[in-house]
Parts: sequence; C-alpha cells; structure tokens
Amino acid sequence: MNLMVMDLSRNSLNGIIPSQVGALSKLKILNLRANNLSGHIPLSLGNLTKLETVDMGFNHIFGSIPAEMGSLSNLVNLNLDINDITGGIPSTLCQLTCLETLQLSYNEISGSIPADIGNLTKLVHLNLDSNKITGTIPSSVYKLTNLTHLILSSNQIIGQMQDEIEHLTRLQYLILSSNKIHGVIPKGLVQLAYLRSLDLSSNQLSGQIPLELGQLSKLSILRLSENNLSGQIPSPSTYTTWSNLLILILRNNRLSGTIPIQIAKLPSIQHIDLSGNSIQGHIPFDLGIGENAQFLYVNLSHNNLSGPIPQSLSHLNDLDLSYNALEGPIPLEIRCEFPVSSFFNNNLLNYSMKRPACTHEDPIQTKENRQNYIKIFLPLASVLVFVGILLLHKIKAKKTNVDQPFVTKHGDVFKIWNFDGKIAYKDIIEVTEDFDISYCIGTGGYGSVYRAQLPNGRVVALKKLHRLEGENPTYDKCFKNEAKILSQIRHQNIVKLFGYCLHKRCMFLIYDYMERGSLFCVLKDENEALELDWIKRVNVVKSIAHALSYMHHDCMPPILHRDISTSNILLNSKLEACLSDFGIARVLDPDSSNQTQIAGTRGYIAPELAYTMIVNEKCDVYSFGMIALETISGSHPGEFISSIRSTAKSIVLQDFLDKRLPPPIDLRVSTDIVRLVSIALACLNPDPKSRPLMKEVSQEFFVNNPPKLFRPLHNISMSELMN
Repeated sequence: MNLMVMDLSRNSLNGIIPSQVGALSKLKILNLRANNLSGHIPLSLGNLTKLETVDMGFNHIFGSIPAEMGSLSNLVNLNLDINDITGGIPSTLCQLTCLETLQLSYNEISGSIPADIGNLTKLVHLNLDSNKITGTIPSSVYKLTNLTHLILSSNQIIGQMQDEIEHLTRLQYLILSSNKIHGVIPKGLVQLAYLRSLDLSSNQLSGQIPLELGQLSKLSILRLSENNLSGQIPSPSTYTTWSNLLILILRNNRLSGTIPIQIAKLPSIQHIDLSGNSIQGHIPFDLGIGENAQFLYVNLSHNNLSGPIPQSLSHLNDLDLSYNALEGPIPLEIRCEFPVSSFFNNNLLNYSMKRPACTHEDPIQTKENRQNYIKIFLPLASVLVFVGILLLHKIKAKKTNVDQPFVTKHGDVFKIWNFDGKIAYKDIIEVTEDFDISYCIGTGGYGSVYRAQLPNGRVVALKKLHRLEGENPTYDKCFKNEAKILSQIRHQNIVKLFGYCLHKRCMFLIYDYMERGSLFCVLKDENEALELDWIKRVNVVKSIAHALSYMHHDCMPPILHRDISTSNILLNSKLEACLSDFGIARVLDPDSSNQTQIAGTRGYIAPELAYTMIVNEKCDVYSFGMIALETISGSHPGEFISSIRSTAKSIVLQDFLDKRLPPPIDLRVSTDIVRLVSIALACLNPDPKSRPLMKEVSQEFFVNNPPKLFRPLHNISMSELMN
C-alpha cells in the first residue's frame, strides 16, 4: 500500500493494535492518540522504517516498548505518554538519531535512563515524568545540547546534578521535582539563559541557593521547596534581572537571614512562598506596593520574622504571616482584608481585639478613600489600642469566668478571628435574635444557614448545626473537620472562614457571605441563569479548577474535597465563584492506602468508587468534569454521560450548550467554550489514570492563546472533543 499518513486519533477505538500495521511500508505518520486501545505495541512496527511520527499516547497500552522500534531510523517524534507501559527504556531507542521528541510520561516504566541517550543529539523534548525510573541522570544527557524540555519529575532518580548541565544552553524547562536527588544546586545553571521554569522541589538538595540564579532573566517559575537548602536567600542585587518571575516557592527548607528587599520589587511576581524556614528580620515595607500587588499571594508563615506588619500588605490578594514573632498592631486595612488565621501565633497587640468597622465598598475604592484618613488617625489609634489592651487585661484578671462553656481548655472550642471571642458570640446571638428563623436563608440535611449583619457592618453567613444532629458523632466530626480544613487553607476561590464555635451546646461556622447563593440555584432560576453569561460561566469553571489545583498540589499534604457539586459552589455579587462545604474533605495521607467509605453527592461521584474504597485526587477531577459540563449546559449532564460513547458523535456542541443563552458570537468566547468542554470530557474519563491532574487543568486555563477555532460550534461534534 502507498498509505503515508494514518491519523485515527480521538475516535474511541478499542481493542488491540493489529500486527498487520507493519505491512504499511510507506507509512510516515501513525497517530492513534486518545483512544481506548490496549494490548502490546506490535513488534511489526519495527518494519516501518519510513516512520517519522508515532503517537500512541492517552490509551491503555501495556507491556514493554519493543526493542524493534530501534529500527525506525527516520523517527522524529515518539509519543507513548499516558499508558500502562512497563519495563525499561530499551537501549535500541538510543539509535534513533533523528529523534526530536521522546514523550514517555505517565506510565509504569522502570529501570534507569539508558547511558547511550546522549546519541540522540537532535532531541528537543525529553519527558519521562511520573514513572518508576531509578538510578542517576546519566552524564550523556548533558550532551543533548538541543534540549528545550528536560522533564524527569515524579520518579525515583538518585544522585547529584552535575556542573555539565551548563552545556544545555537552549533549555527552557528543567523539571526534576519529586525525586531523591541530593547534593548542591550547580552554579552552571547560570548558563541556561533561556530557562523559563526551574522546578527542583521535593528532593534532598542541600547547600545554598546559588547567587547566580538571579542572572536568569527569562525565568518565570522557580520552585525549590521541600529540600534541605540552607543559608540566606540570595542577595537583593541578584534579582534585578528577574523581571519575568511569576512564582517563587522556597518553602520548607532551612533558609535563614532576612528577606531581600528586592523581592518586594519584582514587577511580575504573583506567588511568593517562603514558609517553613528560619528567616529573620523585618518584612520589607515595599512588599505589596507594586503594580501587580492585587494578584500577589504571599506566604511567610512558620519563620522567625519580627517587627511590625507593613501597611502595604493590605494590597495583596492573599497573605499568611502566622507562626512568627511579629509585633505591634495589625494595621486597620489588613485586619479588614484577611482572616486572623493569617496572624496566628505572633506577638501582635490587637490580635484578639474586636474587629474594627469595615465598609462594604469595593475594596479597591475603599482603600483609595481611606488612605489619607489612616495616615492621620492610625498612629493615634495604635496608642489608644495599646492603652485599651492594658486596661482590658486588668479588668479580665478580676472577672470571674462567666462564659466558662466557651473557654478553651483542651484546644479551641470557640474561636472567632478578627473579633474578641466572647463579645463576638454575644453579638451573633443578638443580631440573629438567637438564630431566629427569620434570618435563615437555607436549610440542609444537618444544619441551617443564617444571614447576619454584625455591629461592625460586615455581613456574614452562619452555618449552624441542628441540635439533634449535634449529638450525632458523624455530624459533629464533619463540622469540626470543616473548621480544621478551612482554618488551614487560603485561596481566593475557596470560601473564607472567619471563625467557629464548636461547643456541644452550640455549633456554628462563620463564613464570608456570598450574595448570589449556590451555582445550582443560579442555573435553576431562569432570570439569574441569563445573567450568568458565557464569559462568567467559563470564569466560574476556571475558578474552581484553580481552587482544586491549590488543594491537590499546593497544600502539603494534599486535600481532597470529595463532595464537589454545583450546590457547593457559591457566587458573590459579581457572580465570582468560591468552593465551599468541606465537611467530608480529607487530607491525603501518602503513607496510607487512603481507603474510605463512599461519600459525596449522587450524580457527581466518580464511577470507580462503586467498586473500590480507595480515594484519590482523580475522584475530585471527575466531579469537576461534571460541574464544568453542568455549568456550560445549564443542567446536570447525567443522561449524556451515561450514553456518551454511543451518542457523542450525533451531538453537536452548540446543541449541548444552555439554550437559554444566545449562541456565542465572539471567537474568543467560542474558543474558550471548546477548550472547557474538551477538558471536562477528559476529566470524565472512566479510567481514573487517564484523567488529567487538576494542576494540568489549571495551567491549561492559564494559557492566554489557545488554538484558534476554525469551525463554528454547530459543526463540531462532542465526539471530536472527547479525550
């Protein structure tokens, strides 16, 4: 046959790859990506010596890579990622001197990287992520001078990084995280002038962070967390070229010294995490005054920082200063912007005082209007606060403890951040008239939600456990679990917990009030659903993706939600989304089997939980896929999912969209919808291993320029978007 191109990708093919494919002697491109193929890679494939591209990724292929593939002397691209391939990397692959892409990630490949891999001198992209590879990085890797991507993360690689890495001068992505690499970070990295992402996190690296890293002008992501790095953060002058740096994560090392002032002046920075070190000194007063401050997340917790909290931190998107030795008052605007969990375990004067009145105006407008006012009155207020605290302590020392049921004896049973506990409890009882039904805005299986406006003007939502359910150990555990989880995590798309009361006589949680209620109710209401246009719906899905990515990949240990549904996604007045209801959330224990009873909301539970008790992050990924499709279609996609394999070809994307909204006209919006539905369908893959990670989903949504749409939505079938 004269067939040169065989592209059968994304066609829901199953069964094995027939050995007869080896008879297509003129074949140059074989693309079987994203099907349900299983079985072994046929040995006859080695006969197709004209092949330039082989892509069998995203299937269920098992067995080892045939040594016969070393005969494909013209092969340029080999993609076998996301399968069940076992065995080692055959040394014969090192004979493929035309190879530019070798993609073997997300398999079960074991053994070491072949020593002769340095023969692949044209190799540009080497990705062995998430396998079981052992041994060291062979020195021949450093001969691959055309490499732009070297991704060896999530394996069992040992040994040290060599100075020869400086020869990889075209490298843009160096991802070696989650291995057992030890030794120091080589100074030769400074020669990698095109490096954009450097991730050496979760290894056993020691020594100091080389000052030379500050010369990498194109660097946008630097992750060195979870190592044994010591010494100081590089001196400020090394950061003058980091104009593109977005993410700086150095948490959980042994770093000491002070925070360089130039960190505060990085123009593009969005995420700074220096937590879990031994950093001393004051927080730079310039932190939070840059143009990008409103997007900046800063975590300086679990260090030895001292001195005052700079006023400028009020401009940040999120902040954690807990477990330090900070002193003085918490500035007014900062107390209004962040929960007091951000300030736990410091020496702050007004930490336990009642929260000051904070207006409901738009935060940005509020800050502008109050700047001059604060400059005049804050110094005076600080003095008065200090005097007030001294008097308050004297009065308390003489008082008998009339509020005994709510006093902490063995841990916190009553804690309301930004308020004085006893005063705040009294206020809550008064403003709700002892939880009168007229303030109730919703009732669930084991509790009710109340709307309350506190004396300081803030409107909050109170989730109160019913008295009978409070005597049930299961519901008691859920309430305490939700308080524990939400007190430990902070993200702009996770509902804020301001405090709680967990005494057996009265149990409630205090949340930020979300004016528009749940996504489920908005989609159900004809008028509100119209207000939730295509752009807002896409943004809702993006927000939940970012929240789950944070829980799964930025929390240590990871946190699983286990009950993601449109009822647990809340919307504020601007229809911006936050994930809520963490009653059955679970911290993922890497040292256990993570077995659990089935939990969650029917219609959103991953199908594998019907036959296994093992829960992992892929269960949340499936639920996310369900809410993504529900958001875009306007109703639960249960019938579509149950018959997806047989009906997808006959369903046009435009017909799947919510018909209450006019079809999207803007090309950008249409492109975002296509991307969203494609991602959602991948998340709904029946095979948990084939679902993407939430980190990958979140990163995909961060891509500003997705592939252009060349066909209208009414010409795209759902089957084309599967996988």
